[in-house]
Amino acid sequence: FWLKGFGSASVFPQFNNTMSDAGDDVVIAPVVEEEVTDLNGAVKGVLKRALEVDGVVKGLHEVAKHIEAGKVQIAFLATSCNENTYKKLIQSLCLEKSIPVVDVPDNKELGEWAGLCKIDSEGNPRKVVGASCVAITDFGEEGRAYGFLMASLGK
Repeated sequence: FWLKGFGSASVFPQFNNTMSDAGDDVVIAPVVEEEVTDLNGAVKGVLKRALEVDGVVKGLHEVAKHIEAGKVQIAFLATSCNENTYKKLIQSLCLEKSIPVVDVPDNKELGEWAGLCKIDSEGNPRKVVGASCVAITDFGEEGRAYGFLMASLGK
């Protein structure tokens, strides 16, 4: 009676998937690795690779938490940081866990390299937020920058 016709084509509309695969060819540009000639270039390259695999930790609280957990492989500390207790805390935690610390001259540069900025349409960084401490938990793919950084650390 009232269920008659339930499940028939007239009650449930049939949807045709008419989407085509034509024009969906996405060309991915190959990643061109820059030549690394100094420590700052190596830090920039290593942070770029680590950001791709979500292996970067930023800020005092997060870095200290990951150092205590033993997840940090290397830490970067800005020398332009005015707070000496901040520097001493990170350096002592890293010393306790035998984690190498690399000094970076400017916290704005470190923040930019760690992804704490907006990128405009021309590819220039805007609204850069400084970072006094950044750590890497996962390097991602090892490249020239990683090799240069490890060579400069003596590993």
